[in-house]
Amino acid sequence: MDCYGVVANVYKDSLAAEIGLEIGDKIIEVNGQKLTDIIDLSFAFAEEEIELLVETKDGEREIIEFDKEYDEELGVEFESAVFDGINRCYNKCWFCFVDQIAPNMRQSLSIKDDDYRMSFLYGNFVTLTNMKDEDFIRIKKLHLSPLYISVHTTNGELRANMLHNKSAANIMEHFERLKEADVEFHTQIVLCPGINDGEILEKTLEDLTAFKPTVLSVAIVPVGLTKYRDKCYPLEMFTKEQANDVIDRVAKWQKINRAKGKSNFIYLGDEFYFLADKPIPAYDHYDGFPQLENGIGLTRKFISEWEEADIICNAYQQPIYLNVICGKSAALILQPLINNLDIPNLFIKLVAVENRFFGKDITVTGLLTGQDILHALNELQGNCSGVIIPGVALRSGEDVFLDNYSLNDLKKDLNINVQVANNGIELKNLLLNWLDTNVQTPSQNEVYTWQSNCAYSKNK
Repeated sequence: MDCYGVVANVYKDSLAAEIGLEIGDKIIEVNGQKLTDIIDLSFAFAEEEIELLVETKDGEREIIEFDKEYDEELGVEFESAVFDGINRCYNKCWFCFVDQIAPNMRQSLSIKDDDYRMSFLYGNFVTLTNMKDEDFIRIKKLHLSPLYISVHTTNGELRANMLHNKSAANIMEHFERLKEADVEFHTQIVLCPGINDGEILEKTLEDLTAFKPTVLSVAIVPVGLTKYRDKCYPLEMFTKEQANDVIDRVAKWQKINRAKGKSNFIYLGDEFYFLADKPIPAYDHYDGFPQLENGIGLTRKFISEWEEADIICNAYQQPIYLNVICGKSAALILQPLINNLDIPNLFIKLVAVENRFFGKDITVTGLLTGQDILHALNELQGNCSGVIIPGVALRSGEDVFLDNYSLNDLKKDLNINVQVANNGIELKNLLLNWLDTNVQTPSQNEVYTWQSNCAYSKNK
């Protein structure tokens, strides 16, 4: 059975456009080499003389021959980065967030991948429990580095229990194979109170530190628990006391690593500091933010962007009322920043949304849903000129929330100017220059009064 990449988009003025590729075409071979993913395509396409076997959307196959520059790219996007299907995760992790999502959500949220290719390409975390010899051979041959590995603990017996997979016990052997292949990797620990914390965490950090520099960084995040855990392993959230214990233990290892090298090497998720009621560490603490996409240091980066953004405010000649959306935990950080803004005629209301969808214990902004945001806004009263939504709550690359409710749905239901801020700079700029935003629904100069059930009355 042929594997092929299905073209989802052709870039304008690209090589693909020049040779006539179209959306829906299937790329089957490059210079006679069959393709299993875009990694194969990338290596095969490095030649200057190319012979492309393509099946058009009409079902006809043709060979397209052309010359190109060595580093010239094809210029297409594919429906999937892997052409032979994503390697699925068959673990039954005690803490798996996918097993805790609400029923009837979009199918893509229920897909658990455990594919080293997605790890290399996009930074997805993998457990290595489904690895075969040929996978390690290919990783070494193509030098697919760095990878991102979910460790959780280096205690083999405990890891096998936590992942409900006997193969999980071989984590240290897998590390050795990657080290011998000269493949580096970042690591993650989902920490569960009373299970892999305390002395067990200390041993895990000792083992990972011993694997430097093959191990590039360690991220520790607290287990996230939703209200959909009826058939899941019983777990608890971290208490303030337990969060402080984790911070203290990790600080000891950060000091050890800082003394031996130039980085802390080990980093805690922001939630630990919120839980412990401690300040977020300084910018330099995060050593360039090696795991920012994992939420490590996201708050500090946001604060720094906000504080360093030198943005001139266009004076507001009449009152502007803006509602800024965030999660419960982010409100602790955002409120002081907003309070320090002193702009005449600018009135800002921070709306800390309770997560009714996943449960009130989920307080991070990135897991807010569109319908929860709409519900929170429906409960408000008072004047409103517009709403600012955090970009982190939207699916990457799309204007869709986790509940499949879109940004356009929100704009339509609110019938008011809604803008998205992806970072501290964008948020500050929107607040200081709201009248420069392009969307005018309703008119920028109109102010609405928010009443219950999202009914508006325009102030004359």
